[in-house]
Amino acid sequence: MHRDSLVIVTPALASANNGNWQTARRWAAMLRSAYRVDLADHWSAGDEALMIALHARRSAASTDAWRSAHPKRPLLLVLTGTDLYRDIAFDTDAQRALRQADALVVLNTLGARSLPPGLRGKAHVILQSCAARAPQARTQRHLRALMVGHLRDEKDPRTYWRAAQRLASRPDILLDHVGAALDPLLGAEAAGLAAGLAQFRWLGGLPHGEVRRRIQAAHVLVHASRMEGGAHVLIEAMRSGTPVLASRIDGNTGLLGEDYPGLFEPGDDSALAALLERARDDLDMLPDLMARLAPRASRFAPEAERSALHDLVGGLLASRRNELMP
Repeated sequence: MHRDSLVIVTPALASANNGNWQTARRWAAMLRSAYRVDLADHWSAGDEALMIALHARRSAASTDAWRSAHPKRPLLLVLTGTDLYRDIAFDTDAQRALRQADALVVLNTLGARSLPPGLRGKAHVILQSCAARAPQARTQRHLRALMVGHLRDEKDPRTYWRAAQRLASRPDILLDHVGAALDPLLGAEAAGLAAGLAQFRWLGGLPHGEVRRRIQAAHVLVHASRMEGGAHVLIEAMRSGTPVLASRIDGNTGLLGEDYPGLFEPGDDSALAALLERARDDLDMLPDLMARLAPRASRFAPEAERSALHDLVGGLLASRRNELMP
């Protein structure tokens, strides 16, 4: 039986252990039941039937090469947070990649509204997924907050750190941060804060399985990011029974809901600190947040993501075959 070949181009492979890699790895596994799938950090030549490219700006050389070699074969472009909320506004490489693509994938339900109006018709929402896990037993002696995100400006770790400093008089509120120091200056700041503030720990980069266990064990996950395409860590929290506090940006509210009560304005460490104090002092707050999130969790089941992905890829390939028929 003939199986079409696909290539997934991602600027980050396994060594990066970031969101792009996790998406590419998961999609490759989901598609291999029906297609031959290769993963690459760039593409220059090959006879695949379809390309999936993650990140408009950083994969632009690959999408250019694909369009040059295969002007009629389908190109599916997955848009990251930096694409949607920064690069496509001014970067000509990213803008060209948008025009070249046959389909654009956004990873949150609000993502398409950041596209130029003329391109929104090419947008498809595919919500990322993960397996469900049961929450671990959580002590009542303290509140443990957890932020997961590599140390770079887009993730805005300083807002979380300033909130930690505001809570220095609350030994019953502990704050952990998991993430590698992609920015050495931020790494130095994290190490300094951990040395000077007993309630704060910077744990550095950790394997994905350990990160997931820490999400299960935390009382609350904090996501302070400035820009997100659709943060997988929020999905992992929801699928682990862990409530979240998140910045009010489309990449978060497009997963949590625009009326979700656990939101704070980007960069507002005072509001975040107040939410964390309330999470500790108001026994109803975290259960109420989880009650809001629990009905949404099924949207992020692997079966839902797999179905949406296969429908889109299969539709693009079928459309191309129909064009070639006499």
